[in-house]
Amino acid sequence: MAGSVPPVLVRSRRCSRTPPRPHGSHGSIIHTDEKEDKGKKMTYRDQYTPGPANGAEIRKDGEKWTLILVRELRHSPKKVWQALTDPAQLREWAPFKADGSLGKVGATVKLTTVRAPTANVAESTVTRADAPKVLEYNWSDHDMRWQLEALGGGTRLTLWTSIGRPCIAMGAAGWHICLDVLDHLLSGTPIGRIAGPEAMKFGWKRLHAEYAKQFGIETPNQPPQAPQNS
Repeated sequence: MAGSVPPVLVRSRRCSRTPPRPHGSHGSIIHTDEKEDKGKKMTYRDQYTPGPANGAEIRKDGEKWTLILVRELRHSPKKVWQALTDPAQLREWAPFKADGSLGKVGATVKLTTVRAPTANVAESTVTRADAPKVLEYNWSDHDMRWQLEALGGGTRLTLWTSIGRPCIAMGAAGWHICLDVLDHLLSGTPIGRIAGPEAMKFGWKRLHAEYAKQFGIETPNQPPQAPQNS
């Protein structure tokens, strides 16, 4: 529910003494690099298979249900925080697009659910942003809380999200895949966002069944709409 800030290209003073490239060569190199990066991403994506359901639990408080997922990442809290808040990085793994940073308390950001049957745009307010430890905001009528704890040289990431009971196993399966994609992004082997019905191609149905069994919940066998929708 991470990675360093996207690199900024800075021209070195030594570059001014470098002979200029032949006209048009710079553009062709960029084009080749982009093709290679896209090819690598597709290769990593083709090889991706989610592991078994794990690291999740549910809690009930009155009529309110909360899904909790825990993931241990080999990356620093600062790096993970950037991926949770930076729109460019969210675009690579999250089930929604953000039109602004989620890293500042009081910020109002529009979150657009991706690959949903119908457009779903929600205005989100960041209620807590203690970098790089705790992030809280709402996604539609769902409360989202991310907690980052330093663990050796990495991070223990915990997500709490309110969810409708019929969708608990669906949400767990969807977020499981999203967090896998996040881990790949942080590790430098990006596979691109996997959300909505497309997740059916990447083991979502198996994860859905495993989480349903783990939680003791019978749920309809249907394609995912979004990791947390009720």
